[in-house]
Amino acid sequence: MTYPWQERNGRLSYLKLVVFIALFGPGAWTAYGFAFGTLGPMPFTEAIHEAGFWTIRLLFGSLAITPLRQMLGWPKLIAVRRMIGVGAFAYAIAHLTLYAADQKFALLHVASEIVLRFYLTIGFVALLGLSALAATSTDRMVRRLGGKRWQRLHRIVYVIALLGAVHFFIQAKADVVEPIVMGGLLCWLMAYRTLAWTGTGALARARWVQLAITLGSTALTAVGEAVYYWLKTGVDPMRVIEANFSLWTGVRPSWVVLGIGLAAILLSLARDAAKRWPDLGAFLRGTAPDNA
Repeated sequence: MTYPWQERNGRLSYLKLVVFIALFGPGAWTAYGFAFGTLGPMPFTEAIHEAGFWTIRLLFGSLAITPLRQMLGWPKLIAVRRMIGVGAFAYAIAHLTLYAADQKFALLHVASEIVLRFYLTIGFVALLGLSALAATSTDRMVRRLGGKRWQRLHRIVYVIALLGAVHFFIQAKADVVEPIVMGGLLCWLMAYRTLAWTGTGALARARWVQLAITLGSTALTAVGEAVYYWLKTGVDPMRVIEANFSLWTGVRPSWVVLGIGLAAILLSLARDAAKRWPDLGAFLRGTAPDNA
């Protein structure tokens, strides 16, 4: 038996240990706030929201592992993808449990709310999907299902991510910045993975393709924000589009998507530069010889 922070051979993995500890951070912070009254006048509601926020963040983080691993040339990064995905499931369970606790564990009432409220129905379906993925995340289940069947099953994670993003967007009500950002990032991830599914994965690793995906996702994010405010408030969509080119309207969701995409590309370029110039790579790794 190996622990989550160990390699398959039983050796300690510092990467897995750091990620494992970090996964407890948001939950511990929320529990501290609940215990010491720093979550505001509605602590249960705030705790429910925090658990939900971290569910979707970790879910998207697990989806980002494959492109980051390929872009950064860091194969060991794949070792934490399953851990992050299970972490997302754990926060989803906490999200539902806290909601039930807020309803005094009146389970029939909770069930009726899930059936009658569309966004709760979507969230519950996403949770069922996450449950299936978590239940089949062990090495034993991979062997039992077989590699190809396991991969086909786990591709539903993209459907789950879409359902989670819709649930996040609907329940956000006034503050929709992060849900819109998540929508833009999902466009980026789906574009990247679609190239792999269609047999053109090598094309996805081309820097100009990654830049095109980033710019396209940025544009879709801006358009999505404009459509939302047009439907919600009737504001002219062009005013929202123009706001994305202004420094006076604050950081728009499209800027966040653009920044994340460009940051990943710049990191991959830095990795390429380190490989081309061994002395620079050794310096960055802290292993350059001392010539003094």
